[in-house]
Amino acid sequence: MPKLTVVSFDGTRFEIDAESGSTVMENAVKNSVPGIEAECGGACACATCHVYIDDEWSETVGKPDVMEEDMLDFAYEPKPVSRLSCQIKMSDDLDGLVVHVPERQA
Repeated sequence: MPKLTVVSFDGTRFEIDAESGSTVMENAVKNSVPGIEAECGGACACATCHVYIDDEWSETVGKPDVMEEDMLDFAYEPKPVSRLSCQIKMSDDLDGLVVHVPERQA
């Protein structure tokens, strides 16, 4: 089971055992991580599960696809390492992944 760390805006770290195939968003919601609103439920139809990928993980996680990139235009303070957490599926390759929640969601 891959490990996931979600760091809230205030610096609180949520260490999560994430099931392979589940999304970062699903794990954040299930573990009551503040700041992940997930209004569309993971349909890539909003930007309320926006996160910043920790720099050391950005290459492994990869870039957003075109649809996700379009939704990120609506995110609060997007950065080059911005992703929608609903679009990142956990796997053994992402064991140890660290993401950061922005100050607020769009």
